[in-house]
Amino acid sequence: MPTEILMPALSPTMEEGTLAKWLVKEGDTVSSGDIMCEIETDKATMEFEAVDEGVIGKILISEGTEGVKVNTAIAVLLEEGESADDIGKSAAPKKDAAPTANEEKAEAAPAPKSGTASAAPAAPRKDGERIFASPLARRIAADKGLDLANVTGSGPKGRIVKADVQDAKPGAAEAPKAATAPAADKPAMPTSPSANQVARAYEGRDYEEVKLDGMRKTIAARLTEAKQTVPHFYLRRDIKLDELMAFRAQLNKQLEGRGVKLSVNDFIIKATALALQAVPSANAVWAGDRVLQMKASDVAVAVAIEGGLFTPVLQNAEMKSLSALSTEMKDLAARARDRKLAPHEYQGGSFAISNLGMMGIDNFDAIVNPPHAGILAVGAGIKKPVVNAEGEVVVATVMSVTMSVDHRVIDGALGAELLKHIVDNLENPMAMLA
Repeated sequence: MPTEILMPALSPTMEEGTLAKWLVKEGDTVSSGDIMCEIETDKATMEFEAVDEGVIGKILISEGTEGVKVNTAIAVLLEEGESADDIGKSAAPKKDAAPTANEEKAEAAPAPKSGTASAAPAAPRKDGERIFASPLARRIAADKGLDLANVTGSGPKGRIVKADVQDAKPGAAEAPKAATAPAADKPAMPTSPSANQVARAYEGRDYEEVKLDGMRKTIAARLTEAKQTVPHFYLRRDIKLDELMAFRAQLNKQLEGRGVKLSVNDFIIKATALALQAVPSANAVWAGDRVLQMKASDVAVAVAIEGGLFTPVLQNAEMKSLSALSTEMKDLAARARDRKLAPHEYQGGSFAISNLGMMGIDNFDAIVNPPHAGILAVGAGIKKPVVNAEGEVVVATVMSVTMSVDHRVIDGALGAELLKHIVDNLENPMAMLA
């Protein structure tokens, strides 16, 4: 029976994507692991691999199509002995990603008569999480009464494929879960004016309507949610940078032969990573009903790109040298601007840094990006009059920083301790190399 190839969820937040480019055509033979197409998510352009072998019988979604919902059929794969004549109406693209109740019943029904293709059952879930399985594997499992929650996948990223279910025996069905009481109604959140209401307010004025892409929609939704649900508070400090600037110049002179040039931001990343190790209770993330205290310092750094931003994550930043952090950050930033980062490179982390000082901003307040516990907003280093230890007024380079904190994870005193360690590391940069 022909197998539908569905639009994959290439990241946990992906709901729809753009089918950017087909790398195969109808009639081509593909094997598991072959690259079939390129898909644009809200964050990056990623390659989609075949998980089963067969012949591309029909391409249902043409390249360049935007807003293709996850689980929509994008092509039909034919197995050995099948032909394009076996593709019936059930192979037509679905309008919605999520099947309705009637569609779910139809998918569970016996296979249709010869001449039409059998659609795979809906993607199964375990504890609310989607179980990734190929359409053919889902159909075989349904025919055998096999619970995919009990099957270990051997395909890419643990995906369940045909070989995993062919010889598997059905296990006992899960006991029905007890009915839970309906949640109490939450008070309605205030809503923004509709697009039509806003447009009416500007009737008669010239303007250009700019369509939101997937990245801008995601940024708008996530940061609105963050500002509404995360109890922010803010801690501010000034940091004297003169020692750091002199030390940086000395290091850069020594590193010239290796083609490495350290930025102030590299020192900030290192200082933050070491501070999170010195204050381990602050190296944590909010997980709904618990806090996950992290062992390593995985620091996210905001990178501006056209139409939005990425926050690539430098893992184990406390263990890396300044030159290694500098090289890795430059690579991540370059690939972020080209939208070539893989999901694991911009997901995770416990703390973030947003530096607008290089753009001349003196100071600002950043929004915490859940599940991070905090974000450090970095302003420009500016020459100012300061009073030194001897009581004399001198000129110093001063950088203003603001740490936005999730109060559910970090209390005031703990946040102050974390920020103190960041300041100490930056004002005594040689100690970071000890």
